[in-house]
Amino acid sequence: MSKNIFNTIPTKNYEEANPKINPEEFKKVVTSRRSVRVFTNTSIPENIMNECLDLALLAPNSSNLQPWEFYWVRSKDKKQELVKACLSQPAASTAAELIVCVARTNTWKQNAKKMLNLLESQGDKVPKTAIDYYKKIVPLAYTQGFLSIIGTIKKPILYIRGLKTPTPRNPVSNSDMVLWATKTCALAAENLMLALRAHSFDSCPMEGFDAQRVQKILNLPKDAYVVMVIGAGEKAPNGVYGPRIRFERSSFIKEV
Repeated sequence: MSKNIFNTIPTKNYEEANPKINPEEFKKVVTSRRSVRVFTNTSIPENIMNECLDLALLAPNSSNLQPWEFYWVRSKDKKQELVKACLSQPAASTAAELIVCVARTNTWKQNAKKMLNLLESQGDKVPKTAIDYYKKIVPLAYTQGFLSIIGTIKKPILYIRGLKTPTPRNPVSNSDMVLWATKTCALAAENLMLALRAHSFDSCPMEGFDAQRVQKILNLPKDAYVVMVIGAGEKAPNGVYGPRIRFERSSFIKEV
């Protein structure tokens, strides 16, 4: 197999602490997380909200380009508007906090530049392949051009290349970029909800909202896409509407 940026193992090793984790505690966090529809009037301490948001930002993301934004809506007026935009559902109207999770399709440019500057500032501590990745591969992969013209040109080229060798075929359009950013944003949103549960608070990811109204309330740019609105707080006694339902495991877990 020929050597390239994707399959070359760096010669400079980086070591990081690997703490021992209690799997039962993690299992407790995951299994006790439910979509809570009604919250009590108990507030979430500011330091806990900030910690949970910081943990959200530790989620894995493509090329470390971090195409996400989280709007913690603290203004009383904006919060009331947001509740209405979320159809006034109890998960929004009773929530102690509302966080709007937003995917961005254009911020990869500035974040790639930040990554490149950071890597170059470390001199020979960083392998050349990492520098080349942000100089060459990232712009080639994510640039789509006006009306996806560049992406449209890339699509047949990648198809032909893929006939001979494994080739990443996406993103090749603006809609592909939306999907790319949304996947990453959703990973971080899950981090946020699990972090809240670890602090004994609950959450509800809402997809029932008027996206245009949310865009207007937050004055979001054109490349911003609202992935979900998360209501957070303490679960009320009637906060969960029923037992968790999951279909048979064999329908979703495939061994091949």
